[in-house]
Amino acid sequence: MRILLDESLPRKLGFSLTSHHVRTVQQMGWSGLTNGKLLAAATSQFDVLVTGDQNMRYQQNTEQLSLSVVVLVAPNNKLESFLPMIPRLVETLAHLEKPTFVVLEN
Repeated sequence: MRILLDESLPRKLGFSLTSHHVRTVQQMGWSGLTNGKLLAAATSQFDVLVTGDQNMRYQQNTEQLSLSVVVLVAPNNKLESFLPMIPRLVETLAHLEKPTFVVLEN
């Protein structure tokens, strides 16, 4: 699966998703893009956007997405806060039916 990690998440989170092709927004040169432009850019190259942006579901028409979005909700943006969520994230990714919008809370 081709996964794009949003800039709101720690880059090192991608190392936990070893069975997938993971790139970051920064690696793609898309830092600073608004959510709508980011989703448009990611659509042709990725299957899933993993983000920490809880407002995305309210800012975008999630019914018209052409890729899945997984929002990780943690108390802060430190890697340690997301690590306990990795098993649930991996399980979620294994069962995604694209396009879909999923929120995983810590």
